[in-house]
Amino acid sequence: MLMNRWNRDEMAARVARDVPEGAYVNLGIGLPTLVANHLATDREIFLHSENGILGMGPAPEPGREDPDLVNAGKQPVTLLDGGSYFHHADSFAMMRGGHLDICVLGAFQVSITGDLANWHTGAPDTIPAVGGAMDLAIGAKRVLVMMDHLTKKGESKIVERCTYPLTGIGCVRCIYTDLAVIEITSDGLAVVEIVEGLSFEELARLTGTGRIRRLPGAYHDAHAT
Repeated sequence: MLMNRWNRDEMAARVARDVPEGAYVNLGIGLPTLVANHLATDREIFLHSENGILGMGPAPEPGREDPDLVNAGKQPVTLLDGGSYFHHADSFAMMRGGHLDICVLGAFQVSITGDLANWHTGAPDTIPAVGGAMDLAIGAKRVLVMMDHLTKKGESKIVERCTYPLTGIGCVRCIYTDLAVIEITSDGLAVVEIVEGLSFEELARLTGTGRIRRLPGAYHDAHAT
């Protein structure tokens, strides 16, 4: 089925728009790292990496990579003025001590109550690797998830109950997919935005749960002002 979807940079830009001035933010391995490239330069935001960096900037220009300066996913990064790097244990103390305002993680599944599964699908040919995700999921004050709305088989990754091993329970507050921005509330899922051309009814059908509603004033275009 063909439908409009936000691409990865559009998803990252949408997450970046919700990061407030002065926030301390961890960007998880994979898709969330793109958020660094879309943060407004007129806002002071402190990016943290679990391997021991605070004050990361966007990805370096081709040819200007520093092999000794990488994020937790081993991707080259830049360091802003005033940035620092430190011991891995100190980095985890920040994560576990509640010093991060936001973390942005990828996911295999998110339940309608905010449970997160992002480290193992149970497939026999995959290597389970929870890394620091469980520390981030519990330690950060606000957990955001970036992921495709559907699996390659067309099944919703937002589910009534996670069937994969959990990373954290009730920790996710907002989901950013290629189809919508959805908050997790005590009353179920609340749709903040929908990709242009997709109706709320079709989004609800694709999500596969009756506990979903559209917030008043929600709009389609992620780049509207």
